[in-house]
Amino acid sequence: MNDRASFTRMDQSTAADWQLIVGEFKDFSQRLPDRILAHLRLLDGDYGGFPIDRYRHCLQTATLARRDGRDEEYVVCALLHDIGDTLGCYNHPDIAAAILKPFVSEANHWMVQHHGIFQGYNFFHHIGLNRDMRDMFRGQEHYARTEEFVALYDNPAFDPKGQMLPIEEFEPMLRRVFAQPRQSVYKAALQE
Repeated sequence: MNDRASFTRMDQSTAADWQLIVGEFKDFSQRLPDRILAHLRLLDGDYGGFPIDRYRHCLQTATLARRDGRDEEYVVCALLHDIGDTLGCYNHPDIAAAILKPFVSEANHWMVQHHGIFQGYNFFHHIGLNRDMRDMFRGQEHYARTEEFVALYDNPAFDPKGQMLPIEEFEPMLRRVFAQPRQSVYKAALQE
């Protein structure tokens, strides 16, 4: 059993408590890629009425981005763009973006966070919503990037016969992207 801090209120914690906690945090944070991969696999077999399950949709999206020569960070964003579906039925892009935020560029974060509204251009009119809802973001710096992501990778990745690389192809990329946060209030604690 691991040692534990002894406080019952955060304001009663000590430097020794936090030395212990930071040590545990380093180990826990290093296992983040494993937890992300396990959570992504929860989408396997979850069709939700779509032509392919959500897991294969993610793999297909990432495959298209990879085959198009996108960099690793972009491909990992493509892989994880719908990882929030299991917990965020009404805001899945926000969940995916929150997971990615410490590790990716502002452009990729914005793209993932807003891809749902941009994808809506392709179907919102079928469910009584305004398909042009994405237009509220016209003029935003990453509008064109997000529009392109949906058009080239997210939109065409529902093909039961479409090519998709196995998760093992993406795992090393994911591990590299999640190896060290770019920004985080906890970044200093992770420095060796």
